[in-house]
Amino acid sequence: MRIRSSRAFAVLVCLAVAACGRGSATPPPPPPPDVVKPTPRPVPSPTEARVQLGQKLFANLCALCHGPDGRGYVADNAPSLVSESFLASASDAFLRTGIVEGRPGTAMGAYGRARGGPLSDGDVDAVIAFLRAGKPEPMPAAATATAGDATRGKATYTSTCKECHGDPAARGKAPYLANPVFLASASDAFLRHAIVNGRADTEMKPFGATLDAQAIDDVIAYVRTWAPEPAAPVSSQPPPVAAGKVVLNPDGKAPNFTLKEDRFVAAADVKAALDQKRRLIIVDARTPADWQRGHIPGAISAPYYDLALLDVVPDDGTWVLAYCACPHHASGIVVDELRKRGFEHTAVIDEGINFWHNQGYPMEGADVDAGH
Repeated sequence: MRIRSSRAFAVLVCLAVAACGRGSATPPPPPPPDVVKPTPRPVPSPTEARVQLGQKLFANLCALCHGPDGRGYVADNAPSLVSESFLASASDAFLRTGIVEGRPGTAMGAYGRARGGPLSDGDVDAVIAFLRAGKPEPMPAAATATAGDATRGKATYTSTCKECHGDPAARGKAPYLANPVFLASASDAFLRHAIVNGRADTEMKPFGATLDAQAIDDVIAYVRTWAPEPAAPVSSQPPPVAAGKVVLNPDGKAPNFTLKEDRFVAAADVKAALDQKRRLIIVDARTPADWQRGHIPGAISAPYYDLALLDVVPDDGTWVLAYCACPHHASGIVVDELRKRGFEHTAVIDEGINFWHNQGYPMEGADVDAGH
């Protein structure tokens, strides 16, 4: 009995010492609420019609900015759409809003048919199915709401996030978080998951180990202060352009442009030509909804994915200039098509429409009329 008691006493002493040791150390913080291992969905059959349609639509409409594999950053810092971290936190509704409504003020146009774009509801579902094929199911929405302090969040954002993501005054090289459509459709859980986990294969690193849960909530609260009322959606196609009605200043002289790399004309030179009433044609290569929101006065809408609309452009030696927001990719497709058709004087407006707008050059459209 003595031996057993001694052994029992020794065991109790060891357990007590171990417990004291554990209590003296700082306990590890609990994992952020959104770090959930997603459940992989079965890989769809390569012959599944919906996935194949989505792949074809993506190649025709999206690859010029997001890349043929969806990994992004081909043009205008378009983000990866196939990062598992992104797809695990992005709901189908979030993806659908981005495709249908676009991101006004960026290169991401509105592709939904209800906004004058080329995609029906079924087409949008097919693109989403293609992006999701073989990828994780989206996580369940977090039940907890963000309760952060925007003032503290501003300091953290400025030191940690602003260099890449910019702010409402200026865009950065990473996805633009101040976009009203993005902020209206991105949940707090989506934002938190991106901050905690980062985006694999991109420059967005995980901050879950360097920012505590409160600091992350503070950043989200600060970003939410940027959310204005989204602009009213536009729904109709631009008015059709009759042949012979596309030339600006038809009685004016031809401009004297000096092209960079035999392809690009500076926005300032285009502005000067318009001020001098020079004869030229301007083509907006973006989606019709983007044209309606704001365009260079007199520009016709001929999206890069519907080149038949260029049939109204006369091949009579008049300079034809194209622009987009990429700032070169979509407009480059239009210029390449015109050159294939034998047009002699064509160029891409080098800096694109967002630069044009930021310079205070003339614009017209729904957002311009509304004072945006």
